[in-house]
Amino acid sequence: MPATHESPQTPAAGSNAGVPVWKAVAPVAVAVAIALTPPPDGLAQYAWWYFAIFAGVIVGLVLEPLPGGAIGLIGVTVVVALANHVYLSPEQLAKAGSKWPAEAIRWGLSGFANTTVWLIFGAFMFALGYEKTGLGRRIALVLVKAMGRRTLTLGYAVAIADTVLAPFTPSNTARSGGTIFPVIKNLPPLYGSKPNDPSARRIGGYVMWTALAVTCVTSSMFLTGLAPNLLALELAQKTAKVEVTWVQWFTAFAPVGVLLLVAVPALAYFLYPPEVRAGDEVPRWAAGELERMGGLSRREATLAVLVLLALSLWIFGSNHVDATAAALVVISLMLVTGVITWEDMLANKGAWNTLAWFATLVALADGLNRVGFVKWLAGAIAAHMSGLAPVAAMVLLAAAFFFLHYMFASITAHVTALLPVMLTVGSTVPGMPMREFTLLLLLTLGLMGILTPYATGPSPVYYGSGYIPAGKFWQLGTIFGIIFLAALLVVGVPWIMMTR
Repeated sequence: MPATHESPQTPAAGSNAGVPVWKAVAPVAVAVAIALTPPPDGLAQYAWWYFAIFAGVIVGLVLEPLPGGAIGLIGVTVVVALANHVYLSPEQLAKAGSKWPAEAIRWGLSGFANTTVWLIFGAFMFALGYEKTGLGRRIALVLVKAMGRRTLTLGYAVAIADTVLAPFTPSNTARSGGTIFPVIKNLPPLYGSKPNDPSARRIGGYVMWTALAVTCVTSSMFLTGLAPNLLALELAQKTAKVEVTWVQWFTAFAPVGVLLLVAVPALAYFLYPPEVRAGDEVPRWAAGELERMGGLSRREATLAVLVLLALSLWIFGSNHVDATAAALVVISLMLVTGVITWEDMLANKGAWNTLAWFATLVALADGLNRVGFVKWLAGAIAAHMSGLAPVAAMVLLAAAFFFLHYMFASITAHVTALLPVMLTVGSTVPGMPMREFTLLLLLTLGLMGILTPYATGPSPVYYGSGYIPAGKFWQLGTIFGIIFLAALLVVGVPWIMMTR
């Protein structure tokens, strides 16, 4: 393998050593400043105070004065402790009586019962299995041998793999977090690229970001590429009386999807360029390493069978077995067969940290809907729609629907809270083409997963990999979010209107 520079070690992700004081003060300052501002017309005081805490948490997640899991836990704890002022309405307090603390803690812990949270945890365990058995290294070496001459081709290899799996895997967490990530996690070390280290930029950051961006595109490209798509379609049928078939969904998004799938690896290569671009000696080194590894070991073969079992359950058993249940079954079999041990699981700090972090964010985002903030915001948007041309209103509402996802840690929660409201708002615009408007909203769901480290199931997996710094993750999320939405509006809207 080519010689690499040894980079000085930096504090691991989540360390708060040497954090500037302003980063610790800023989240509190933002929360206090918002809380001291009078609430907007139509929004209850307690809901405004809740939003103040939520905004402070988001600022904390961006600046990271503490690990993300700690910030989420602190945010939930503050809400639970002050629930009689910031979470429960006067009517709810009167009904709960002295039992309101129990109501508050039930909400605070609700994120730990979320199935997506545990599916994300399962993805980390799958990655652990690949690492412990060596199967991930073997597959990575095969990829490097075949396509490792150029870093850009590795990006396209990831895109092809996700696109092939997407039509048959309704969970993008299972597809990308549980299948793609455990494999590509083994690629960066082959190039001397380490997580939570300056060397992460050599190739790891590029590969991880490309994988996340690609799965967001494929999640919108296929009706069956994202579980919330199916929920959204059901809500659209009930709210707007609009029905969309699998083929109609794919046809509507295909021009945008094909364009983005071709562009994403190249865009990531340009906007977050890897330091390692090419090298003829790397594939030769990989071939030599494969020879030294020898044939497939028993543990590798066992893991391969279990992974195929998980894929089969995710693809063909979705009507009978929940995706999270399937992941837990396979993890249990990994323990029984000795692929991993319980001690291995306990030592995987990244998995447990992500579990706590995402569970608290799910609860916090759900709270925005419960206190009525989301409903109020939708109403405020509707008040500004009068007098707009139908297509202009359609575009503005779609953009608002897209960027409001910054307030959600789950696309399912976003769909449940906002889709019926936005469809209702759209129906009040004279001349609004409801079928095309509904389809446009539906097609944003996968794409919006690129916005934040908590926007969709695979996001915490790639964020937790240690290859993309927090600030850069948020920056890239905004840039790619704008690109994705622009492509949908510029290419998708005319196409949808033309084929109506």
